[in-house]
Amino acid sequence: MRRPEIRGIFRVFAKNDHQLTRSVGGWRLPTKVPKPGISRDRRLSNMSTLNPTRKVSRRQELRQDTVVTFYARALGFYENNQNLVYGIGAGLILLVLVIVGWNWNQANRNDTALAEMAEAVRLYEAGSYQAALDGDISFSGLIDIADRFGGTTSGNLATFYAADALFRVGEMDRSLEYFGSYSKGNDYIGASAFAGEAAIHEIQGDHDRAGDLFSRAASVFDSEITSPMYLERAARAYEAAGSNRDAVSALETIQDDYPDSQAARNVEFHLARLGELD
Repeated sequence: MRRPEIRGIFRVFAKNDHQLTRSVGGWRLPTKVPKPGISRDRRLSNMSTLNPTRKVSRRQELRQDTVVTFYARALGFYENNQNLVYGIGAGLILLVLVIVGWNWNQANRNDTALAEMAEAVRLYEAGSYQAALDGDISFSGLIDIADRFGGTTSGNLATFYAADALFRVGEMDRSLEYFGSYSKGNDYIGASAFAGEAAIHEIQGDHDRAGDLFSRAASVFDSEITSPMYLERAARAYEAAGSNRDAVSALETIQDDYPDSQAARNVEFHLARLGELD
């Protein structure tokens, strides 16, 4: 049977798009017609250009290897020591809870001490030192507050007030004890506490110790008012102890560092006198 009509149809397709191929027994359409335009190889080449392969440096490789190795070791340690890891974790959590609880308790105790010492401080500033120390049924005295709340900021301040009040009522040994218990900072009150200790040692005849403490009071809080005053007292204590060289050093510090102070006005006289003593 002749099939000229069919071949004619195929020839029409071939004429239109030139994509027909010959097969056994006649013409057939190709299974896949390539798209016109850029070839497949060229498209792949363009994609490679748009997304170039990133080169990994040797340092980056080593860093990645180190991270992987560390992770593997950490995982191995965890799997082999789970009880130890859990124990350490629980211990750290307990430590954090203890610290938080302690800070919370200290804050509450500090507020309590501050509230309780208000009346005692008022009496201290009014010159009623014994009443401030003892307190009564309506308020706590400085001694009681210092003993109960000494580890707090307010309790530490009560310790200083108690030491100074004891000094003013003539209880030197107890005053020295509380001055020693006071946690001194590099401020005016810290310098005053050192000076209080120095004054007691001077009264008790320990002049060398008094000179050292007066010098410490002068240096711990640098002030144009208090520092030269404490240095002058240090020079007096050193002179009484027979340590004239230390006395001269204290006076020269006044002359060099605080030339405009009240204490500096008498420095030359004291230096000349100490020179005659030598």
